[in-house]
Amino acid sequence: MGLRQASPKHHSEEKRVDQLQLTDFDLDQQLLNLPGVSLLIFTSLGCSSCRWARHHLPEQSLPLDRLCWIDAEENGGAVERYGVFHLPTMFVIRDGAFFGALRTQMSADAIVTGLAHALATPPDELP
Repeated sequence: MGLRQASPKHHSEEKRVDQLQLTDFDLDQQLLNLPGVSLLIFTSLGCSSCRWARHHLPEQSLPLDRLCWIDAEENGGAVERYGVFHLPTMFVIRDGAFFGALRTQMSADAIVTGLAHALATPPDELP
């Protein structure tokens, strides 16, 4: 299916973050080449928390450049490499460097705090 960018909806001066839909086939290439901070989120259609995240996270004021969604059911290779055991699962990537899992609640404040903590740690290579 490849790369698909959602068209942003503008609400009076509200900044909406870019969104990408990634797959096993383009995940590494995209994450290595994307500038800035990306939040990679593994989701599934059958997961109610995932549906909530897909609906609400793009509307939040988050200090990142994009949300990168990947369907866990359709992309088993990525699920295995990233060690995903529950959904939704989030990972932080900045300028192609991997900053690990973001283990936090799905609220803007918790994500902002978690991002700051993750980005203060030494980066690693993508899984």
